Amino acid sequence: MVQFAFPNRQHSPDAVLPSADAMPEFYILRHGETHWNVSGRMQGRLDSPLTALGREQAVRQGHILRVAGAGRLPLLCSPSGRALATAALALPGRAPMIDDRLGEIGMGNWQGLTREEIFAGRPELADDPHPFLWKFSAPGGETVAQMQTRIAEWVSERREPAIVVTHGVTSQFLRGALLGIDVAAMSGLEDCQGVVYRVAHGRQERLETGC
Repeated sequence: MVQFAFPNRQHSPDAVLPSADAMPEFYILRHGETHWNVSGRMQGRLDSPLTALGREQAVRQGHILRVAGAGRLPLLCSPSGRALATAALALPGRAPMIDDRLGEIGMGNWQGLTREEIFAGRPELADDPHPFLWKFSAPGGETVAQMQTRIAEWVSERREPAIVVTHGVTSQFLRGALLGIDVAAMSGLEDCQGVVYRVAHGRQERLETGC
């Protein structure tokens, strides 16, 4: 279990959110590994099936949730096939509530391309120290403000604990909003697969099986 605390919380000026202490508890999962994850292709709103390892990761996440006593919480999920497949393997027989706002960052013309292919046309992006902000430069893609707006809207509607199955960048923005940190500080948030992030009272725990 790895804990993270952010004592100097600062909300983005574009997001109006409840205080971290007022939010219910969330168990946040990134989908399992996909074939495009392996090949390094940007998925965005496109999709790629889970690999054998990705399916194992999803089953592992279900075990983590049950051990944590969270297996029967409401299940909220991105509409992407890889997220739905993860939810089905983690919690068989559960019908997730699908919410488009939990989908991955839209990367426009860069979807389906590798990082190397993208940086060949935009070499200056390779020097960006932030691990994911460059993805918001995609032609026809989503902006930071758009991502913040949909996440802030989603968070503001939550009234009860839940399991959330989503994606890498979306998970980082979601956890950042729940922790009350700004976009720059989100660079310190992991986006691991096969684990569960429990976020409550302005703190984050990474739950894992040790596998």
